[in-house]
Amino acid sequence: MHFLPEKIDEYVVAHSETEPELLKELTRETYQKILQPIMLSGPYQGRVLSMISKLIRPKTILELGTFTGYATLSLAEGLQASGEIHTIDVNEELVDFQRKYFDRSNYGQQIYQHLGNALDVIPRLDMSFDLVFIDADKPNYSNYFHAIIDKLNPGGIIISDNVLWHGKVIEKLNPKDLSTKAVLDFNTLLKNDERIESVMLPIRDGLTISRKK
Repeated sequence: MHFLPEKIDEYVVAHSETEPELLKELTRETYQKILQPIMLSGPYQGRVLSMISKLIRPKTILELGTFTGYATLSLAEGLQASGEIHTIDVNEELVDFQRKYFDRSNYGQQIYQHLGNALDVIPRLDMSFDLVFIDADKPNYSNYFHAIIDKLNPGGIIISDNVLWHGKVIEKLNPKDLSTKAVLDFNTLLKNDERIESVMLPIRDGLTISRKK
């Protein structure tokens, strides 16, 4: 979903950092072999995630929703040399696909895959995090926030994807549309929770950056 005029969007992409070749290959294979390839973060958002991670220089990253690993590798670019990124997904069929690209990158030994429901996995991770990326099933967005907020270090960052949800957040709500309702509730939560400060960015399908006070 693009909220900028197409030509402006193309100009922004053309004048941003170039997508790494490995991620181009990952994108091609995802579109060739994986269902719903539109779930990829994509080159522009990937460079945004990379830049935020490089600015933070996190020692620990948590990602909720791996898909084929595009955002994982983008975020890993900012890790400290001894840092770790833990990524959680429920799709067992994608584990080997992800690992193939992780191991071809410079960050393979720093990326830890977790298979299962994030709400079950998060309590088992005995660590705190400097950066969290939420990009999983929308109905659980608020639950994910509550699960990770106490594991986020002071000054830590949460990046939440799809917060504009294809523009549905400003349309009349269909009572049967549970995902849009969940995104609306989540956006209100981020706005009102006094433990964080947030700014929403109209990047692709919407990104909110939240900082723990």
